Amino acid sequence: MDPCGATSLSELSIQFPAESELQQILSESDSPSYVMVERAFRKNLETMRQVKEASGAKVLLALKGFACRPLLSQVCQYVDGACASSPHEARLAREEVGGEVHLFAPAYREEDFEVSIPLVDHVVFNSISQRNRWLDVVRDRRSSIDFGLRVNPEHSEGHTPLYDPCAPGSRMGIRAEDLSEADLDGIAGLHFHTLCEHNSDALERTLAVFVEKFAWCFPSLSWVNFGGGHHITRDDYDVDRLVRVVRDFRERTGLTVYLEPGEAFGLNTGVLVSTVLDIIENDGQIAILDTSATAHMPDVLEMPYRAEIYGASLPGEKPYTYRLGGLTCLAGDVIGEYSFDEPLKAGDRLVFGDMGHYTMVKNTTFNGIQLPSIAVLRESGSLEVAKRYGYETFRDRLG
Repeated sequence: MDPCGATSLSELSIQFPAESELQQILSESDSPSYVMVERAFRKNLETMRQVKEASGAKVLLALKGFACRPLLSQVCQYVDGACASSPHEARLAREEVGGEVHLFAPAYREEDFEVSIPLVDHVVFNSISQRNRWLDVVRDRRSSIDFGLRVNPEHSEGHTPLYDPCAPGSRMGIRAEDLSEADLDGIAGLHFHTLCEHNSDALERTLAVFVEKFAWCFPSLSWVNFGGGHHITRDDYDVDRLVRVVRDFRERTGLTVYLEPGEAFGLNTGVLVSTVLDIIENDGQIAILDTSATAHMPDVLEMPYRAEIYGASLPGEKPYTYRLGGLTCLAGDVIGEYSFDEPLKAGDRLVFGDMGHYTMVKNTTFNGIQLPSIAVLRESGSLEVAKRYGYETFRDRLG
């Protein structure tokens, strides 16, 4: 099980591009390079649209999980918009996605609103004090904005506090006991978020607790946001249950429902191409790559989870086993142990699967390491390099 409580990524069906696509990626892409597969992204968008139409929910792309600019213009052909957690994400949502733009952050600065107010349609406050401080300020500047409150149902589906917004002591959301005496004037909706790579049974359990604790608010509301973490595009995700849960809630309450998955948009849509730079021996064979766990796929260390490699297996399952190390000087920059049919050598290319989400949005230039290029394998068959990074990216980041 992963820290979120869902099936671990290594146990899921990690889908690599088709063989012909892989060969093109291997022969034409930079190294290191994130390569997004447009065909796979469109497949996920189709699934999101089916959920939207069947359930009656509004669906938003959570940019915190997926924000690959070359593909964002397609999103609003299928769903309703995007949600942001900062002024920069709000601007990206408005300029590149379109549709509705929702904004949530644990707290706001006045400077945030200077940028965000012209861009967003919804603002969600994380506390009563934030609501009291900013609601009238924002409303005076743009009267058409809808306001919501993030609530904490105090119902955990995850098992690791780092990824559990409902863990004891969480800074996310208002508990029912703290909302009971609050002034809800001007508040159009409630937003809860409890999930992380979960199936729809976890949503159903969460929703039962949410209704029990917060149904008294419903008569004054027009919408409820069920948050993110819905792994909708995963092979074993129970879409029928999700549709039923959303429709039942809408019919019982008359409220609009929002879903805001992020990872599910990018699931199985991209790969990370890497090259072996050296092979060393220290209690086993170690392959040093031109990529990095800590800099380029940080959830390998933070979740943690095992990234899958095309053609590789668990250690010992194939004849040649290697520990794969990253290029930074961090001692723990280790991707994991893998076995291969043939010995690895300098110059060999490896393809990591499912690298379209929580990679590009979280990567760093730690140690001055080269950021991977970003490319898109278009449905037309062309491989387009959207971005290459150089010294200036590292230099300018710190002034």
